[in-house]
Amino acid sequence: MKLRVIDLFAGCGGLSTGFMESGFKITYAVEFDKSIADTYIKNHNDTKLIVEDIKNVDNSDIFQRGMAEIIVGGPPCQGFSMAGARIRHNFTDDSRNYLFKHYYNIVNRVQPKIFVMENVKGIATMNNGEILKKIFELFVEIGYTVQSQIFKASDFGIPQTRERMIIIGILCSDWNFESIIKETKSKIAKKDLLFFNKKTVWDVIADLEHKPTDGSCTIKNHTATNHNDIAQRRMKKISNGENYTVLNEDIKSVHSGSYGRLEKNGLAPTITTRFDTPSGGKFIHPTLDRTITPREAARIQSFPDKFVFFGNKTSICKQIGNAVPPKFAYFLAEATKEILKI
Repeated sequence: MKLRVIDLFAGCGGLSTGFMESGFKITYAVEFDKSIADTYIKNHNDTKLIVEDIKNVDNSDIFQRGMAEIIVGGPPCQGFSMAGARIRHNFTDDSRNYLFKHYYNIVNRVQPKIFVMENVKGIATMNNGEILKKIFELFVEIGYTVQSQIFKASDFGIPQTRERMIIIGILCSDWNFESIIKETKSKIAKKDLLFFNKKTVWDVIADLEHKPTDGSCTIKNHTATNHNDIAQRRMKKISNGENYTVLNEDIKSVHSGSYGRLEKNGLAPTITTRFDTPSGGKFIHPTLDRTITPREAARIQSFPDKFVFFGNKTSICKQIGNAVPPKFAYFLAEATKEILKI
């Protein structure tokens, strides 16, 4: 029997994809945005997706004790960074932390054997570490042994500099995250010798260079942004690894990597929701005068080509940029197996 997983804040399904590839059954998922939910449904048709605000899900009787062995998800952390002095006494009552509160409530109600929470690297140092400490304390109070680690996507053959904090809690169990990571890597490497090999941007997108980007390509989501004349003129002046600083222009952008061209033999920065915009960061194609397409971004995020994204351009960029890379999610799923000794 496959172990059951509930995916909260599911997005398009990066975590779900990795856990499914590892052999788990995603029984339920929750996603608030209807346009993003469409992509999840069409790529995970065996999962019951609840398209609803997490608050309403929490306040309903949908989830009950024992409904899943594992809960995964990454509650957005906007409220964490602003928690301030109220953190010690009213953390879950602070309205700015309501997304975390509902994740916590559902874990408490279902009581899975394990929960996996993904978040930004910076959560480790927010409020001098008090945020992370409080999260640990809350889960310990309901019976979980909690540990955390920061992971680099590039260590898993994913060609970007993305770093994320993973918090894992195990119900009534003593365990060591470092040893679990070591054992999991060893087991995966025995099955797939190339899994952890370093990859560059060019390793994963080179074959798309000369494929049509007008929507006629047989590979889905490989449609390029139509840049205006000013943007195209600027991009032509930028070489591999360079950015707006070589233009001698007053570029209106808050991003330090604005108009940056990706290095063929290097890593991409963290793929964000604005990878289709030259001023949004270092997302210009290594050899062509355009930003990367959704499919190229998806490959840098480790999504397989069979995973198709639906919706308008803004929604698709949001789906890809906010996703947990499926290849990393697969590693987390395998680590979960190692913890459970299955």
